[in-house]
Amino acid sequence: MKTRTPNPIRGARIAGTGSAVPERILTNFDLEKMVDTSDEWIVERTGIKERRIAAEGTVTSDLAKEAALKALDDAGMTADELDLIIVATVTPDTIFPSCACVVQGEIGAKNAAAFDISAGCTGFVYALSVARDLVASGRYDNILVIGAEILSRIVDWQDRNTCVLFGDGAGAAVIRPCAYGEGIIECVLRSDGSRGDVLVLPAGGSGMPASCETVKSKLHYIQMKGNLVYRFAVRVMVEGAMEVLEKANLRKEDIDYVIPHQANQRLIDLAAERLGTQDKIYSNIARLGNTSAASIPIALDEAARSGQVKDGDIVLLVGFGAGLTWGSAILKWSK
Repeated sequence: MKTRTPNPIRGARIAGTGSAVPERILTNFDLEKMVDTSDEWIVERTGIKERRIAAEGTVTSDLAKEAALKALDDAGMTADELDLIIVATVTPDTIFPSCACVVQGEIGAKNAAAFDISAGCTGFVYALSVARDLVASGRYDNILVIGAEILSRIVDWQDRNTCVLFGDGAGAAVIRPCAYGEGIIECVLRSDGSRGDVLVLPAGGSGMPASCETVKSKLHYIQMKGNLVYRFAVRVMVEGAMEVLEKANLRKEDIDYVIPHQANQRLIDLAAERLGTQDKIYSNIARLGNTSAASIPIALDEAARSGQVKDGDIVLLVGFGAGLTWGSAILKWSK
């Protein structure tokens, strides 16, 4: 068995990215036939025009596997070189085994440990921070981080306030060593568990086990106090961005690209205005909606593959989600 000596003076970088979204497109005009809403109402309030919905029989690990294989190919690696797989998700195939273990078996990553992280829409940033520290410490050399969700399975399609928001997808990144000061420069993770009730899936856990009554009462669907989440999100996106910049000894003027959690275009625009980064935002929310933990890695993969993010660019990732959680990361792009 290979042993490693911890090496605190190396960094960690994203060596490859990949993403996967279902083929089926659900437009706002389709939703007009399902609930009391309109394309104009949805676009004005969210910026979303369409979202991708997983086919019947597709599970979260299917999308995670597709994104993972693309990321490995982009990094020029094979699955058996991986030391660890971390999947950020709130919609695993099953409560156990973990989605990460399913992916590990599916891709043949026979040398990798695997576990899931549940941090809502901030999940990918949380997982990235854990991977960065493990690689930088010398504990592991090759870590696969995935954000994957099939939110369409936990959305109440009769609730117009939530069903218009969410879509399905997965994004992945391979984390490998690099020179100290390069790659993933700094991360910040925060939470406020006292406010967890503003975004919750009430039933299915030990507090409210599944029963005929919980199903009838629609307690296995996302419940969200939208106005409270919106106000929280604008504040913590700005605070999280400024905190990680300070930690990295950078200014907001140093940022070349901002890849935020794709929750709401109005929210993104307001946070960008307060940060002064309006012309540096990458957004795909109009096409994909809110894919929770998958939104940041999908957007990052799109930006990297299209050449919009280039070597040497300073990239800010910032997200927020259930928990309540929020987090940010500063990358010096060097794939």
